Amino acid sequence: GFLYYVSVAGITGMQQAAVASIEEAMARLKAKATIPIAVGFGVRTPEQAAAFARVADGVVVGSALVDLVGQHGADAAGPVRELTKALADAVHSARESA
Repeated sequence: GFLYYVSVAGITGMQQAAVASIEEAMARLKAKATIPIAVGFGVRTPEQAAAFARVADGVVVGSALVDLVGQHGADAAGPVRELTKALADAVHSARESA
């Protein structure tokens, strides 16, 4: 299992998470947790995913992908694939540099 840390209060996709507050929370949680910690809610960009990947064990992106499907409908596969690749590349790059 894993611990899912909700990075913002409110409705998913409506706000963006603040990196500084996540870093503080991850330090507190990792001092006590014995399972991996994933951060989600408010994570929409590869830059945010990279920043959170430096301090969390996992990053969850949902609303940004749902928004692409809403915008592109049946033609969403390409844009979703592009964002997913950009997110994954950002996370892998952040992990390698950490």
